[in-house]
Amino acid sequence: MLEPDHSPTWRSPRDIPGVVLHRPHLRRTLLTAVIVGTVLFAINQLDVVVGGDASIMTWVKVALTYLVPFVVSNLGIVFATQEQAS
Repeated sequence: MLEPDHSPTWRSPRDIPGVVLHRPHLRRTLLTAVIVGTVLFAINQLDVVVGGDASIMTWVKVALTYLVPFVVSNLGIVFATQEQAS
């Protein structure tokens, strides 16, 4: 039998950290960031890094390449878990 889902929801912005830091949510968003970020890194920066031409700006772009899908994934969870006013 499946366990009921006890994922947190939010009503006010101060509740959002509890939602995004909920272990299953955090695990999912980090996994999404690793998978999508790695694909985007390979497409956009891998040749520069492998060629030995990576600058500080390249590494900033690499960090953003992983940060963007992490943020987008979290936004999806935040939108999906908002409690509706009754």
